[in-house]
Order: sequence, then structure tokens, then C-alpha cells
Amino acid sequence: MTKKKPHILVVDDELSMRELLEIMFGREGYKVSCAENGCMAISMLDKSDFDLLLCDIRLGDISGLDVLRAAKKKDPNIVVILISAYATAETAVEAMNAGAYDYVPKPFDKEELKQTIANALDLKTIAREKELLDKELKKTFHFGRIVGNSPEMMYIYDMIRQVAKTKTNILITGESGTGKELIARAIHEQSDRSDKPFVVINCGGIPETLLESELFGHKKGAFTGATQDKKGLFVVADKGTVFLDEIGDLSIPIQVKLLRAVQEKVFKAVGSNEDVSVDIRIISATNKKLEDEVIANNFREDLFYRLNVIELKVPPLRERKSDLRLLAQHFLEKYSSEMGKEISKISSYAIDLLNKYDFPGNVRELENLLERSVTISTTNILLPDSLALSVHKRRWIEGMQDRRFDLGEVAKGVSVDAILEEIERAYLEKALELAGGKKETAADLLGVRLRSLRYRLQKLGIKM
Repeated sequence: MTKKKPHILVVDDELSMRELLEIMFGREGYKVSCAENGCMAISMLDKSDFDLLLCDIRLGDISGLDVLRAAKKKDPNIVVILISAYATAETAVEAMNAGAYDYVPKPFDKEELKQTIANALDLKTIAREKELLDKELKKTFHFGRIVGNSPEMMYIYDMIRQVAKTKTNILITGESGTGKELIARAIHEQSDRSDKPFVVINCGGIPETLLESELFGHKKGAFTGATQDKKGLFVVADKGTVFLDEIGDLSIPIQVKLLRAVQEKVFKAVGSNEDVSVDIRIISATNKKLEDEVIANNFREDLFYRLNVIELKVPPLRERKSDLRLLAQHFLEKYSSEMGKEISKISSYAIDLLNKYDFPGNVRELENLLERSVTISTTNILLPDSLALSVHKRRWIEGMQDRRFDLGEVAKGVSVDAILEEIERAYLEKALELAGGKKETAADLLGVRLRSLRYRLQKLGIKM
């Protein structure tokens, strides 16, 4: 028996967009019907059954929200995806509350839209999608705590397994917020020391005057306030693992004393002449380039080589963007559960925003962003407005079909003349289209004199 082709209704007031989507989805094997305005779409919905409605928010007559409500009234099971270049928080919230499956930005990535449509037709409901996302999350959950299946992270996982059973000192490098402590914990938990202590020492968070005492302990009377003997964290970690976080923040005098402890696993408590011997595995981490610190005489070369027997470089989030969606979903579920909310997914519009941001604070910044977003969200789907993107606001200029000018590209070098020419051409052609070819009307729409419009058209070779 031949499987019935899913029937898609495309609603857009731009002929070029309707033709593009009709051809694109037709090639994917779908049956496609098109409507040029909202009233026509509602009429077609009354006469025929559709599996999916893809509708622009702004139409020539009524809004896409009106079409959404009419479609859901006629068939509560129809999947509705709204697209728009002019999204507002109010319309997005209203759309989701009215039963929209997703909200997709214009201009859209064709492959991403195809995948969204395929997923929507397969899943039909947000609940079903959440169920599959949960299964996918479980597959990308490594060592019980690290999310991601990107090639960069798969290499890290392989290295964790290789080094875990050894006693070798490990140096984990990477920017702040990349998850260096999670990797250190994974190494410890995969090692033969997993049932022994894992002691975290934040080298930059302990005052220098107290750091030696914290590391190695002290004897009663060793200094003012030392009213009793105290075990150092190296002793607490005996038979286990010491994680020296932000090792690059240590002062040279402390580095000298740490060198012997790293080298021989022997040290003296402050105020004592007796050697203390421990059996510890040392894992260090830094967000600094220690090679440069050595050259600048800020870090001892001998200590650097003792700590850096094996180096694990953790990639920043911007270099493992394929993990972003599942990381975001993981944090969404974590904080939704903690706050007693039922937010099941992140809209395509919101994911689009996240993918366009570089996250200088890496995974930690993404987690903080999702926690804040879940806190203020009022819908069961996380929308762009809930992302509370202050420093994360859009850096790109939108409005032209299949084209986005990303301000982040300036850092790589751009041709501003070519960009401005492309934008000017698009505005001129749109104004002429809206004016029905009348140059006087087009000039009024653009706020320029007719003489200026003619000059611009001639300059760009636009014939009308």
C-alpha cells in the first residue's frame, strides 16, 4: 500500500516565497498547496484536510494568527508553523498559546526549515518531541555529567578514558566556563581512585596569605590565629585526586612550595619541620596560556612541565555549536524541573538567536541564560523574548530574502561598499515593487527626491 503524502498548506503574500516553498517541499515528496492571503487559506482549510500549515505572520488581509486559530478550530491536530521577519514577543506568545508548533525566523536556512517540517510531521505534538529529545539527550550524556557529541568533545572523552587509569598529572586548558572541572571529575570517577576524595582547590579564590596553610595545613601557633593544628587539603585528598583550578593565578613563592609537593608528593605543614607524604593524583586547570606566562616570568618553567605531562584542551562553545541545541535543552529541563514549570522545548526562533551568538562565557553563560529565561518565561515553549538577551541582542541586519548581514563578520573583514550596495539595491527594488513601478511613489516611500532615485537606479543598473 502506497503511503499517503503529507499535505502542506503554504500561506504567504509574496509570490516568490510561495513558489520557493512549493518547489522546495515538492522535491521533498510532500503535496503542497499555496494561498496568497489569509482569507484564501481559511477557505482552503474548510474545503480540504492538511497535515501542516506553514503561514507567514504578516499577510495582505488578516494576520497569520487568525489563520492559526481558524486552522486549529477546524482540526486541533493540524501542525502549524509560523514564519516571520518581524517577530514580536507579544505575537510569539500569542501564537504559542494558540497552539503553534514552532516559530521560524525569516530569512530562514532552507535545510533547517526542511528538518523542522520533517520533525513536525513526524512528531505532531510537542510532548512527543520532548520524549524524543530526552532520548537524544541520554545518548549525548557522557560520564553522567557532560553533554555533547561534537567531534571535539568525542576526542576529549577518548582522552579521559585513556588517562583515567594512570597516575599522570593532567593539565586541562580552556576558556572560562568551558567545563574544565566537569572533565577533571570525569577523570577521577573513571580512575581507580573514584571511591576516594576529589578535592577542588580554587587557586585564585583563596588569599595568598592563607593559601599555603590551606594546601599543606599548619601547626598550632604557626601564626596569629592558628589556635589548633589543621590538616591541609593535600592531606584531606590522600589516596584521591586534587584538582588545582586556575593554577595560573598562583604567586611565584607559592609555586616554589607547590613544586616539591607535585614532584615528590611530600611537603611540610606551616610551622612544622616534619615532612608529610601523600598519595595523590594532581589535575590542574587554567584559562591562561601558561607557556606565555612562563616566558613572562609569571609561572615557573619547572612547575609547568611537572603539571603539563598530558594536556587536555577544552574547546569553547563557539567551536562546538553542534552541541548547543542539546546543551540548551538539558539546561531548559533542569531549571524547568527545579522551578516546577512545564516548558518543554526551545522555539526555532530562539535557537536561531543562540546560534548567532558567540558565548564568550561559554557553557556557563548558556546555563545562566537558560536559568534566567526559564524564570521569566510565561509559555510552554521558550521564545526569543524570554532569552532576555541584553548583551546577546541581534548583531545582524535582516529583511532581505535569503540574506543576513552579521555585524560579527566585521572582525573577519568585510567589503562595506558591497554590503551597502546590496542593501540599497534591495530597498530600491522593494519600493518600486510596492509602488507598482511608479518612480514618484517609490521616491516618496524612500524619502528621497525623484532626481535622486533616478540617479541611484542608473548607478546600480536597475531598469524599470
